[in-house]
Amino acid sequence: MDTCMLAGQIMLQSGAETYRVEDTMTRIAVASGMPGAHSYVTPTAIMFSTTGAESARLVRIDERTTDLHKIAQVNDISRRISSGELTATEAYTLLKVIEAGPQEYTPWMKMIAAALASGCFTIMFQGSWNDFLPSVIAGFFGYTTMHYLHKWVQVKFFAELSAAFCIGLLASIFIEFHIGRELDKIIIGSVMPLVPGLLITNAIRDLMAGHLVSGISKGADALLTAFAIGAGVAIILTFM
Repeated sequence: MDTCMLAGQIMLQSGAETYRVEDTMTRIAVASGMPGAHSYVTPTAIMFSTTGAESARLVRIDERTTDLHKIAQVNDISRRISSGELTATEAYTLLKVIEAGPQEYTPWMKMIAAALASGCFTIMFQGSWNDFLPSVIAGFFGYTTMHYLHKWVQVKFFAELSAAFCIGLLASIFIEFHIGRELDKIIIGSVMPLVPGLLITNAIRDLMAGHLVSGISKGADALLTAFAIGAGVAIILTFM
């Protein structure tokens, strides 16, 4: 049960779909001799029970991020348990190592990637090369604002709104000083790293798999993020 719970916790915290977490936990349970095990997963909690004398387990998930590498590692361990290569005890030790391991990419790598992606999105949306550098700078500071504000203020909506506000402000300053040409292209390209693409995808996949509670809640989360981005930019455009 400890192995199943830890595997599910790592996957859910790393951005895995709800049905994938439940499937992985069930596979580990069956391979470990618990065919009557049941798991119920939501974006904020994992519940797991067996038909034996063990009490049901529950763990709350407060922080979620995107780390597909950890999801792939847990999936690999699940397959090795199912094939008999690992025991539950050995798997638990490996899972603890994965849990304690650092994220695949450092915050600075994410910020630089967000900056480059912002410039490339601007060009993709038919912006001029004069808007490339302003988009890179605005995208960098926007993502940095979101990253550090989310650490200081545990309200994701406020961090995303502030990031979009920062992007809109920088884009307006660039246009005012004739550093860029098209305000809309700079803003659109710069906010793209903030768009919850994985969250939207997981919401749709959960809905298609029949997990209505998880799908709707993730969809609502994505909608709030989109509203925060739009509101942050709208505030700047209203007063500039």
